[in-house]
Amino acid sequence: MPVGKREAFSIQTLQLVDAGLVWLGFWLADLLRSPVRELFGEVATEAAGLAQVSWVLYVAVPFTPLALEFFRFYRRLRSKDGFQAISQLFRGMLLMGLAIGLLSLFSTLPEASRLVLGLGAVIIFFLLLARDRFLSRFLRARGVRDELKERVILAGTPGEMNDFLAELDPEIAEGIKVVGRFDLGRDEVKDLYQILKRESAERVIIAAGDSAFANVAKCVEACELQGVEAWIAASFMRTQVARPTFDVMGERPMLVLRSTPELSWEIGLKAVFDRVGAAFIILLTLPLWIVAWVGITLTSPGGSAFFAQKRAGRYGKPFRMWKFRTMVPNAEELLKKIKEEQGNEMDGPVFKLQNDPRIFAFGAFLRKWSIDELPQLINVLMGDMSLVGPRPLPLYEVEAFEESAHRRRLSVKPGITCEWQAGGRNSITSFDQWVEMDLRYIDNWSIWLDFKILLKTVPAVLFGWGAK
Repeated sequence: MPVGKREAFSIQTLQLVDAGLVWLGFWLADLLRSPVRELFGEVATEAAGLAQVSWVLYVAVPFTPLALEFFRFYRRLRSKDGFQAISQLFRGMLLMGLAIGLLSLFSTLPEASRLVLGLGAVIIFFLLLARDRFLSRFLRARGVRDELKERVILAGTPGEMNDFLAELDPEIAEGIKVVGRFDLGRDEVKDLYQILKRESAERVIIAAGDSAFANVAKCVEACELQGVEAWIAASFMRTQVARPTFDVMGERPMLVLRSTPELSWEIGLKAVFDRVGAAFIILLTLPLWIVAWVGITLTSPGGSAFFAQKRAGRYGKPFRMWKFRTMVPNAEELLKKIKEEQGNEMDGPVFKLQNDPRIFAFGAFLRKWSIDELPQLINVLMGDMSLVGPRPLPLYEVEAFEESAHRRRLSVKPGITCEWQAGGRNSITSFDQWVEMDLRYIDNWSIWLDFKILLKTVPAVLFGWGAK
């Protein structure tokens, strides 16, 4: 069965984890060598065990995952049973044992080292089996929960969509949730805009067999403008922003038109860096959290020190974003009156006012030094936000978007800082210019670009540049 890029990325991640478990297994075996000898009535020895055959690590650690892949140990993770896992694992370990055995013919194995290798093989077997069974149970449980499934929209004629679902591999079908259907022959493209907006879909799968080419092109354009992946079972077509690549879903070849960063090791590194970085910054800034909480409680009683608001996350999916409260407790009720009396300094749907009367004195201090943003690190730990990404907007501002292209800024995970945040916010009063900066970030994203924005954010925070 062909392997899609998403599945290949998952397999590579698991192989890295299993390589670490192989190393851990040998380390534990070396640690337990003396207690095991004593258990069987033999005299413990100080002779080096694993250190004498360190070359085994250079063979076993990288090549064990590859041997397991040869026996399809990383396929059908959700549906395979324990017997299949044990069989695949046993054959993979046996292959590696034979390879190491052949190599050992050219190297003398001391008694202590033989014990480490044998004990290590047993420990590694059970570590890998435990990892496989845990992941299988987790995926099955995750597959049952609708809110964790990938939200997709099917497009095509009713017959084409039904045929596609009927032929789809059950393993893949369990991981997706069809939240909408778009009839290419009957519905208008504005209907697809509404479905994308309403359902916060992550992918549109176009099962285009005999569908009209013009209708497919309009469907792709709608996905392209909003930054949603379009997967097409059809021939190549020209696009303006989206990058065409080929992938597979089960046995079906698919043409993917992607206008967001492609799944890669950099994306995985970004996810790890976000959580590690957020945890580190929380520990580093903990005194500021205490100062903020005490200051808000004393200077603005009658409300919580924290403020939570529904914001639009990736693909517009709502999440609860946390901040330190910098406005009076009834700020939401006063918003309409403030807009009528003082207007809006930002063109477009986003409301910005430099001297907002709802902000109390200590709250202005928190905003100037961006201390009010610190609780968003909790959102990063929860996976709703990233350290770097387009700023998340309130749901009512997203609803007020006048151009569909503006929704493409929702195609990546929102962040605590971005080019707009780090570059001086007071100098930008046009929402179109703000979106242009976000789209430039999305189109040119790299892990290095994130680092550069973070480095630019530090002086912006230290000197209070552009804070409102």
